[in-house]
Amino acid sequence: MVYVERNAQADIIAIYKEPRPNAVEALSPDSTEVIEFINMANTNFNHSDTALIRVIEDVVDVLISKNLLRLTDLPVAAQEKLLSRKTLRQRLSNSLDLLVDSDQGLL
Repeated sequence: MVYVERNAQADIIAIYKEPRPNAVEALSPDSTEVIEFINMANTNFNHSDTALIRVIEDVVDVLISKNLLRLTDLPVAAQEKLLSRKTLRQRLSNSLDLLVDSDQGLL
């Protein structure tokens, strides 16, 4: 069993292994509510990770443009990942440009 804390709308906001003052309701770890809460937390982490990856890419680009870092200073695996993502972003940007008419907006 796990112990859940709920907000005023009865949504689960935290899950604990042991009961706590605000978490005395016991649920099965396999319950739909617990699984949905964990899935939502995973989704939030994934969105956060994606945003953080973009920030790191931008920081690396700035450091390279200011000659404070060379791409070759990074491990080969990091170089490959950065170049791969940059290529994918450029392809996506080019694809989106094909869908936009400068006078009309999206086609």
